[in-house]
Amino acid sequence: MNPILHVNEKDNMVTCLRPVAKGESVEVEGRTITAAADIPVFHKMAIAEIKAGGLCYKYGEVIGDATEDIHVGDHVHVHNIESTRGRGDKQH
Repeated sequence: MNPILHVNEKDNMVTCLRPVAKGESVEVEGRTITAAADIPVFHKMAIAEIKAGGLCYKYGEVIGDATEDIHVGDHVHVHNIESTRGRGDKQH
């Protein structure tokens, strides 16, 4: 089974369907992407460079803005994106 879920050609990240270890390579649309960090199950991994302030796409939809430069293979989560839909772990 492919350990990642890539839904839309606009996506600049994929969802990991199982833990992906740092240094492990996965195939995405004929490209090999190597994880730059351990990525937990159901977390995201960048498959394209995303500049700070750039849009983050998952499932073909914008899910947030990068708060720092994100490199191919990086773990993408609340430490480097700010949701445009709100976060469940912050009080407003």
